[in-house]
Amino acid sequence: MAGGWSRDGAVQDQIDASVEDAVKLARSRLSQGESLTHCEECEAAIPEARRKAVPGVRFCISCQEKNEKQQTAQTGYNRRGSKDSQLK
Repeated sequence: MAGGWSRDGAVQDQIDASVEDAVKLARSRLSQGESLTHCEECEAAIPEARRKAVPGVRFCISCQEKNEKQQTAQTGYNRRGSKDSQLK
């Protein structure tokens, strides 16, 4: 049951679209190809165990953590513009 100006199922459609966007983003961030032996950012050696565990790894653990923190800090915006997110 939808209220106001939205049609029935509109809320679920928005939830489904948000989940689909998150899955696409996660897949796009997966590494592909051959792993590097040294970090792309700081030139530190990447341990062999990490290269085997994460195919296509390009960063050492500390640089990877920095990159992930920067990415999560930028994802706080609800691009669909719900009123709830604008009230905060």
